[in-house]
Amino acid sequence: MQEPKKLLVSAINSGTVIDHIQAGMATKLLQVLNLGTHKKIVTLGLNLPSKNMGLKDLIKIEDKELTEQEANKIAIFSPQASINIINNYEVTKKFNVTLPETVQSLIICPNPKCITNNENMDSDFKVQHVNNQIKLQCKYCEKIFLQSDINDYRA
Repeated sequence: MQEPKKLLVSAINSGTVIDHIQAGMATKLLQVLNLGTHKKIVTLGLNLPSKNMGLKDLIKIEDKELTEQEANKIAIFSPQASINIINNYEVTKKFNVTLPETVQSLIICPNPKCITNNENMDSDFKVQHVNNQIKLQCKYCEKIFLQSDINDYRA
């Protein structure tokens, strides 16, 4: 006998659902997207069961439609994520995030000797998706970092 399907996270009337987030990345995305200042309901689902991923995270943001630029920030941390725009409890638009070729100002270079950590200037990274890993190369110090090496970022 099949177990009945149950809704683990409540529906929203309008807003954005970020689905298929790599397990463990949703808390990082809350900070990157600066959702702590959003004055509406933000629902966070961690380690939810997924047929394709095993476990996944999910974020529901009431009354906010993510921009393409915000979606690209998500791709740096979870390139398989999908975005669902909700209106009247219905999905009106659905798309996958797109990994940008470069990312400026978002990531703080992990190299303490990088000029971006010692001068008042924005960081700039070239982004590559190689063998299911996100690699970021700093334009200034030219060092290459895995996405997992990135611990500091700007909202």
